[in-house]
Amino acid sequence: MTSSDIHQNGRRTAGPLGAYRLDELRARHSAKWREYPADVLPVWVAEMDTPLAPPIAAALAEALERGDTGYAVPGGLPEAYAGFSARRFGWRPDPAAMRLVPDVMMGVVEALHLVTEPGDPVVINTPAYPPYFYWLPRIGRPVVASPLALTADGYRLDLDALEREFAGGARAFLLCNPHNPTGLVPAAEELREVARLADRHGVRVISDEIHAPIVHPGARHVPFGALDAESAARSIMLASASKAWNLAGLKGALAVPGGAPAAADLARMDPEVGTGAGLLGVIAAEAAFSAGEAWLDELLAGLTANRDLLAALLREHLPEVGYQPPQGTYLAWLDFRVLGLGDDPAEWFLRRGDVALYPGLKFGAEGAGHARFNFATGPELVAEAVGRMAAALGRPPAAIAGGAPAAT
Repeated sequence: MTSSDIHQNGRRTAGPLGAYRLDELRARHSAKWREYPADVLPVWVAEMDTPLAPPIAAALAEALERGDTGYAVPGGLPEAYAGFSARRFGWRPDPAAMRLVPDVMMGVVEALHLVTEPGDPVVINTPAYPPYFYWLPRIGRPVVASPLALTADGYRLDLDALEREFAGGARAFLLCNPHNPTGLVPAAEELREVARLADRHGVRVISDEIHAPIVHPGARHVPFGALDAESAARSIMLASASKAWNLAGLKGALAVPGGAPAAADLARMDPEVGTGAGLLGVIAAEAAFSAGEAWLDELLAGLTANRDLLAALLREHLPEVGYQPPQGTYLAWLDFRVLGLGDDPAEWFLRRGDVALYPGLKFGAEGAGHARFNFATGPELVAEAVGRMAAALGRPPAAIAGGAPAAT
């Protein structure tokens, strides 16, 4: 470790992902670090092991200094997001038409209330973000599972399957872009075909774009509302700073209309919905979108390096494990079926290796034999997790990469 890898306070740093030792992370109170005993290494839930971006930390410190902890209003967040979207994605949505929501999942629920009726089927691409399976039936919208296609080049939208589901009576399509858990970032031409199918069959598109800022080299995020299509103008996107800047505990997200028809729908949203957001979440998100891009770019370099490190470690120590490096997100979807560990390999590795993955079965039927791995941590902890899995299988543990061994 060189002197450039040390903060003034002695903390390690090689970008945001190298800031904390393992003992420091174990002092955290969040779900990632408190769900399991201290001897378990957690790489499951979608939290990052980073400090706050300095502009966010400063904005929150200022708010606390002035006791600014009352009820939330959108403030400058819609304008900040519109500017971020214009710079990063080449599309500037109308800030005046956006609506504040507590978080992306609650935004999805409220959007579906606005554009569908109870009993209307909603298509999701499986494997799928687990809360979809809870919330859609809870609000009376039957889930229609449309599995992604696994090709030699990675996961893709199965457009033929989507057309069958749309023609079969689906009223809405809940798109996850970038996709959780596979990391698929649909290409513009794929999204244009989705829009064409939605136009043909009168399907409303709700797009969960919470991971949109986290895209790796070679891929480009295209907001669904940026497309030139009737269904895009009628679409509602959900945007948040929570994943890219690690703000999940500070509630605040936006419902973003694709055009005038969707803006008219959002205008009917009850103002009470926005009161579920937290003022600190709004302040933090505004700072992230307006002043957090330099930190984000540094983070993305580290995430891409960890994504590739994970691929190398798996090739060396667990070559049977199926892994398609994600185009976006900091989540890896791992296929353990060849190893014969049963439908829930996460449970197997938790009991035998003291490493916590996210169980694949929670992502739907296609998750059997799979697990999700969160690589948004220090590279040495990525290696430690793979080493524990290899050791649980009776193989030599993976060597620690990226510096000195993690503190215990």
